[in-house]
Amino acid sequence: MASATIGRKSIPNGRPKGDARSLKKKRDIDDVQKLQNAVSELVGDRLVVRKDGNAKTSQDIKAEIKNFADLPLSQTTAKGLEASHFKSLTDIQLKAVPRALKGRDILGAAKTGSGKTLSFLIPVLENLYRQKWTELDGLGALIISPTRELAIQIFEVLRKIGRYHTFSAGLVIGGRSLQEERERLGRMNILVCTPGRMLQHMDQTAAFEVDNLQMLVLDEADRIMDMGFQMSVDAIIEHLPKQRQTMLFSATQTKKVSDLARLSLRDPEYVAVDEGASSATPSTLQQHYVVTPLAEKLNTLYGFIKASLKSKIIVFFSSGKQVRFAYESFRHLQPGIPLLHLHGRQKQAARLDITSKFSASKNACIFATDVVARGLDFPAVDWVIQVDCPEDADTYIHRVGRTARYGRVGRAVMFLDPSEEEGMLKRLAHKKVPIEKINIREKKQQKVQNQLQNMCFQDPELKYLGQKAFVSYTRSLFVQKDKDIFDISKYNLEGYAASMGLPGAPKIKFQRGDDAKRLKNASRAALSSEEDSDREEEKPKKKDEVRTRYDRMFERRNQDVLSGHYSKMIAEDDGNGLETQADADEDDDFLSVKRVLPVDGNSSSEENEFDIAASGPAAKVIPGIGREPLVIDSNRMEKLLKSKKKLLKLKEKGQKVKFDDEGVPYEPNNVENEEDFRKRGSAQAQRARFLEEEAARVREADIEDKQLAKDKKRDKREKKRAREAAERDGVEDETPDLGEAGEDEDPMALLRSLPLDDDENEEAEERPAKRPRKWFEDESDEERETAKKNNSRVSGVADEPETLEDLEALAAGLLN
Repeated sequence: MASATIGRKSIPNGRPKGDARSLKKKRDIDDVQKLQNAVSELVGDRLVVRKDGNAKTSQDIKAEIKNFADLPLSQTTAKGLEASHFKSLTDIQLKAVPRALKGRDILGAAKTGSGKTLSFLIPVLENLYRQKWTELDGLGALIISPTRELAIQIFEVLRKIGRYHTFSAGLVIGGRSLQEERERLGRMNILVCTPGRMLQHMDQTAAFEVDNLQMLVLDEADRIMDMGFQMSVDAIIEHLPKQRQTMLFSATQTKKVSDLARLSLRDPEYVAVDEGASSATPSTLQQHYVVTPLAEKLNTLYGFIKASLKSKIIVFFSSGKQVRFAYESFRHLQPGIPLLHLHGRQKQAARLDITSKFSASKNACIFATDVVARGLDFPAVDWVIQVDCPEDADTYIHRVGRTARYGRVGRAVMFLDPSEEEGMLKRLAHKKVPIEKINIREKKQQKVQNQLQNMCFQDPELKYLGQKAFVSYTRSLFVQKDKDIFDISKYNLEGYAASMGLPGAPKIKFQRGDDAKRLKNASRAALSSEEDSDREEEKPKKKDEVRTRYDRMFERRNQDVLSGHYSKMIAEDDGNGLETQADADEDDDFLSVKRVLPVDGNSSSEENEFDIAASGPAAKVIPGIGREPLVIDSNRMEKLLKSKKKLLKLKEKGQKVKFDDEGVPYEPNNVENEEDFRKRGSAQAQRARFLEEEAARVREADIEDKQLAKDKKRDKREKKRAREAAERDGVEDETPDLGEAGEDEDPMALLRSLPLDDDENEEAEERPAKRPRKWFEDESDEERETAKKNNSRVSGVADEPETLEDLEALAAGLLN
């Protein structure tokens, strides 16, 4: 059957192209309407009366839902979930997704690894799809994450399940080019970001608008508050429109999160999973702790890694410097498992590379800080080891949440110092965290202290890393709020420094208390004697003991190894075969600066001249330097005179002077003090007095100016009349001969007889310049033009008429 042709193109089935578009548009509208009806039927409203007597509208799910296919989702979202192998819903997804699809604000709390990411990504895609959001509508959804790694993970999940949608999504985190983000920011419909970078764009990027924002999501909201982003989040919320849907998700809910929820959520639905459960952690997670002294933690960690070479391990430390030291030292020890390290000071590209390597590996060990503790999903993690005690129970829950995710089996071990055991167990019991104590077999322990000492002795960089790690760990203990767990006086810091291979514990500046007071109040002599006695008591000499180079390194106190070499260089022979210590500052007046200053005001007396380079016991007085005479009574005061900066501090403050165009100095106008101003009278009286003085001065100046102008005009007229009379009489001025002048004649008469500049200018103005002849004129035309000018000169008036006679002469000339 032949197809019908319309115009220049053949349309199959005889249907115009415009009709196909309209049918597709109508079909999309019908699909959206069906989804809207299905969502409204899925969730029903129910009136709930609170304990305080206030009523609240709650929502109940009517239908029984187990899989994503049972939800009223669009074809594009369902297809993306199926392609990403997401089939069944978790508990938090079952409670949060239907309510979020209806547009309610959500405050969600669930265990780690329970699938909170899909709980807000599916509503984001569906709500924008039902509103037919396009690129021209601007930003529709904003998802805020506390760390870059978690933001990247959320963005990757969004790309997977939203691969069939037409929305544009962007990732805005620190460590990337700000200019590139600015160019693409205005075209994004969904943004996954960190708080700091997003606030920077809101303040600095002019083309970035959030007026049409529909949804705001805060993932790991408690961590956002704890990391110091509370002010940034508050500022971001101030930029956003009030009419929006807001969702907050976290594994633990704190008071800061509840305060933020009251400010940013409107009548939220509190969605919590397993509130009445006996444990705050997954039931498939086996949790243990080991009581080990601080000095034995590295030995225990190394032995544990050597015993678990076929596992995937995450090791948590308190600071990034500890992570670096542990990674570098264990890498030299070669335990037999791939080692990685991750902390917040690394660049963004390195962090992404490390996370991808650890995710792809089957057997590996990564040393990390709490940057990894929130939300990151590393597949198949077998062990989570906490070498340093977490700051609170919530941090512990998030750390162990990196394993036993989505119902899998996982194990966690925490190393506790004897001083930390009682307080930490109380905090975990309060949070319903079951944990058991285990003991380590002595056969499995391996001592690495001697090897670390050898490496620190041979490698100064590793020793430097160890010192920085010790200081950072000690500071982290000092700043902890919970002093029932972290009491810095109960830790064996000397043993911990020795276990890291350091020759001694570095000095900690922030320690306060009785020791600081004693050091401040005691004299230097007493302290030096106490230190000497302490050294003798601490280090008794043994005759039969063999001292190695490591022992000498630990006993070394004076690190200034070049002092002896310097002393030999500046030593001199006194002529008797004995070496004497020469003064390094005396170079036989080579480039020595000697300033001679007057003493006691007698600058002319040579006996009272004072040489700075010379020194003597007698006190000398130098006036004129400061407000009071300067007394030189010590070598220290003599050195003061050699410094120009120190002498300027003793002098009085000088007056500011400016120079005009001719180079004449003058004092600028300084602002008068208010007290001095009020002493001279009120402001109105001073104003009236100033106006009177200025008016009188102006009148005098006006009289002088008028008289000067009259004198100039009179001189000008007299010169003109004299010149005209000379022209009529035909008499020419004869230049007087200076040589014929007698003794009685005035020698300046010749200069006075010369014409002035004004006369020359007037003659130049009266003398017309000869006009060049045009190409069409002949000599007769030129003569006629000259005659006309001469006649006009006779009839014209050279000067402005001032009297009646001048006006009559001007009129007669014009009539002629």
